[in-house]
Amino acid sequence: MDNEDWTWIGDWAGRRALLTPNRESIIDNTTDIHYTYADMNDEANRLARLLLDKGIEKGDRVAIYSKNRIEMITLFLAAGKIGSILVPMNYRLAARETRYLVDKTNPSVIFYDADLAQSFESFRFELGGRPIFVMGAENEVSESLDKIKAKISSKPIDKPTLEFDDPALIVFTGGTTGLPKGAILSHRLVFWNSINTITSWGLRPDDVQPLLFPLFHTGGWNVLLVPFYHLGATTVLMGDFNPDETLRVIERDQATIVIGVPTMFQMIAQSDNFQETNLDSVRVFISGGAPCPVAIMENYWARRKDFKMGYGLTEVGPNNFYLPESRIHEKPTSVGFPVFHCDMRIVNDDMKDVPQGAVGELLLKGPHTFSGYWDEPEETKKTIEPDGWVHTGDLVRMDDEGFYYIEGRKKDMFISGGENVYPTEIEELLYKHPAVLEAAVIGIPDDKWGEVGKAIVSLKKGKSIEADELKTFLEGKLAKYKIPKYYEIRAELPKSGAGKILKRELE
Repeated sequence: MDNEDWTWIGDWAGRRALLTPNRESIIDNTTDIHYTYADMNDEANRLARLLLDKGIEKGDRVAIYSKNRIEMITLFLAAGKIGSILVPMNYRLAARETRYLVDKTNPSVIFYDADLAQSFESFRFELGGRPIFVMGAENEVSESLDKIKAKISSKPIDKPTLEFDDPALIVFTGGTTGLPKGAILSHRLVFWNSINTITSWGLRPDDVQPLLFPLFHTGGWNVLLVPFYHLGATTVLMGDFNPDETLRVIERDQATIVIGVPTMFQMIAQSDNFQETNLDSVRVFISGGAPCPVAIMENYWARRKDFKMGYGLTEVGPNNFYLPESRIHEKPTSVGFPVFHCDMRIVNDDMKDVPQGAVGELLLKGPHTFSGYWDEPEETKKTIEPDGWVHTGDLVRMDDEGFYYIEGRKKDMFISGGENVYPTEIEELLYKHPAVLEAAVIGIPDDKWGEVGKAIVSLKKGKSIEADELKTFLEGKLAKYKIPKYYEIRAELPKSGAGKILKRELE
C-alpha cells in the first residue's frame, strides 16, 4: 500500500483518542489538571482550526517560545493534523540567537509563554506582521490563547494528505560549535523511533513517566512522550527541573520509568529526600545525553533500583540502544545492543570498519534518521553519507559479546604525547571522589606533549578539597599520560538547556 493512503500519519491525537478516550494522557504538574486522550484531541482540534483560520498550511512553520506547557504538546498534535512543522525554540538562548532561529525558519505564526514575556519582548519588534499568540495571561498586545480557543469548535478537521518524509519538527541542536543547526525530524523518524522504543525497551500502556527533558530538545518529544502517546501511557508534565519535586511526583504518581541526564540524577541523589522517597513503582532509571558515571548509578543501585545508560542524538532516534536489566551490574558502562530497527558501524577516519574492540566513530542507519539540517545543505552533506549512514561524532567500541560502549565525543578526544586520551574514562574516576559533584576533562595545548588534560570540577555541598588532591586521587588508577596536568574547582559547571555540561565553555 502506498503511504499516500495512510490517513493516520501525523494524527497522534485523533487515533489515540479513538482507542482510549478516557485514559489519562497528561498530568500537568504545574496546574494539577489531568487530561484524558479525548481532552487532548479536543484541544488539538481547536488549535488546528485556529492555525487554519490564520492561513497556516502544510509545510508552514509554527514556532513556539515556551517553557514546558501543555500547549506545546497540543500544538504538536495540532500541527500533525494539518501538516505544518512545529519549531520549538530554546528560551534560554540570548535574543540574538533566538532572532537567528526565527530568521532561519521563517515561521508563519509564533506562540509564546506569558512567563517569558520580558525576554520575548526583546525581539518581538523584529517579527514583522506574523500572528503572535500568548499562552497564559494576556497583555496589552496579545490576547490570551485560552480566550481564543474557547470560541473555536473541537470538531475534527479535514486532514490533508501527509507522507512519512514530510517534516514534523525542526529541532535545533545544542550548537556545539557556532550557531545551532535545525535538524528536520520527519513523521517517519518520529514514528519509527516510537516503534523502536516500544519494541526494544518493553514499554507498557500502564507506564508513567515524569517528563524531565525540555520540549525544545528531542528528548522532550521522542525519548518517551511520543512512544507513550503511541501506547496510551501517562506522562507527567513537569515544570522547571527540581530534584525534590521530581521525587515527590515519582512517589505520588507511581512513576515506572524515569529518564534524565546525569546532572539531574546526581542532584536527585544528593537531595535530602532521596532516601525517604518510596521508589517501589520505578522499574528502571535511564540516563542519557552524556556518559553517566558509575558513581551516580551506585546511589540508585543502593536503593535496589535498576539504573542504566541510554544513548541518542537529535539526528537519529534519539533512542538507539537497549541494555538488558539483567546485565546492568556486569556491564554498567555499556549502552547495550542496537534497538530493533537500527543498523550500526564503527569506522576510522577513512570510513573503514575497525576491528572488534577498537575505538572508532559510530555511524547509524535506519528509518529513524533525520532528513538533514534546515537550510544547511553543506552541513547535511558532512553528516549524512550518500548511502544513508549518519555520522554521530561519537567514539564507541564493541566488546566480544556485541555490547556497545560510548568512549566520548570525537571532538573531545585529545592526543598527548602521541597517545589518544578519552576524557570520559578520566571523568568516570573523578566522580568516584567523595567530594566531587560534577567533572569535565578537556585537552589544552602543551609545548612538550602537544596536548595535556585539564580537569574542572564542582564540589558537593559542604565539601572542600585542594586541586592537588584530585591528581593524587587519580595516580595509580590511570596511565600517567591520561592523568590531567591541570585542575580547577568551580562553583558550578556550565550546562546546556537540556542539562548537559558544555565543554565548549570550559578552558
